[in-house]
This record gives sequence, structure tokens and C-alpha cells, in this order.
Amino acid sequence: MDMTVWLYVLAGALIVIGLLGTFLPALPGMPLIFGGMLLAAWVGDFQIIGGWVLLVLGLMSLFALGIDFLASTLGVKKVGASNKAAIGAALGTIAGLPFAIPGLLIGPFVGAVAGELIHRQAYDRANVGEAAKIGLVTWLAMAIGAALKLAVAFTMLGIFALAIWL
Repeated sequence: MDMTVWLYVLAGALIVIGLLGTFLPALPGMPLIFGGMLLAAWVGDFQIIGGWVLLVLGLMSLFALGIDFLASTLGVKKVGASNKAAIGAALGTIAGLPFAIPGLLIGPFVGAVAGELIHRQAYDRANVGEAAKIGLVTWLAMAIGAALKLAVAFTMLGIFALAIWL
């Protein structure tokens, strides 16, 4: 098989893995998507996918990274969550992976609550209630961020596809 075909397959794999990374914290989704698109453009000698399209796709990728940062940081900090709650949410997401959708829905919440309780080092009723509130807001912030990143990722795919077909 020709090396060009393998490079296109690699580009496609980067894009697919990047799409998974839009909601899995262990994968840098948007950079992988953009990297796959950039690789495909390079393999085609930038004849089909040109500089302007890549510039737009790159800016969209940076925008999506900003969305992710703002959604998680502002959402979590607004309710006074600790860094341990944010780390717990990320670890909870990873721990939830083997349990598919239920794990991805429950894992970040449980991780954020556990992280906040560890931070507070007191497990009375008031702290558990506050940790649960923080867990919910952390989960919502992650879900909103993932949904927005996914929307940007599919918009990028649409622009990429249009550039190929037009």
C-alpha cells in the first residue's frame, strides 16, 4: 500500500480519536482533530485544503480549547470548588470509562464530590451537602464544555468536508 494512503488513514484516525477526546479528559481532542486535518492537508500538498481553511480550522480549535478552559474554570470556581474537586472530576471520568455512558455521567460527579470532601477534610452533613452541590456544578460545567467542544468539532469537520468537495 502506498505511503500516502497510510498517512490519510493516520489523519482520519487522529480526527476520530480527537472526537472522542472532546468528552474524554485524557485525550487532547481539539489538537488531535486539527492535527489530523493538518496532516491530511499536508499529504495533499495543500492543494485541496489550503492555508485559509487551515487558519479558520486552527482558530476554531483554539476557540474550543478556550471554551473548555472557561467552562471548567468559571463553572467550578463560581461555587467555590477546590482544585481537588476538578481533579476528582477528571479522575472520575477516567474511572467511569469502563462503564460506558452511565460511567461517563456518574464518574465526574462522584469524583468531584470525593475531591471536594478530601479537600475539606471534614465529613459532616454540611460539608457533604456543599460537596454534592460542587459535584453537580462541576459535572454541569464539564458537560456544557464537552457539548460546546463537540459542536465546534463537527463544525470543523463540516468546513473540512466542504473544502474537499468544493
